[in-house]
Amino acid sequence: MALTEEQQSQLDIQTATEDNRAANQAASDAKRAKLEMVRTAKEILVENRRTQAAADATDITASAVTALATDLTAFVNS
Repeated sequence: MALTEEQQSQLDIQTATEDNRAANQAASDAKRAKLEMVRTAKEILVENRRTQAAADATDITASAVTALATDLTAFVNS
């Protein structure tokens, strides 16, 4: 049995709304995962810095955190 024009229109709207919601949820999940990798990278760098001798210790920079987070993400996704 075929849908009426109005029913098809409502179904199209519902499908578009669900697709949009799913896309927004996926984007939110990706941001959450990326933030978790940054937190993990920071914790690793802080712990590594803490265990080094004072003479060997270096500052932890934002670029070091993001570089390690990128490496961790690549490892997890491989």
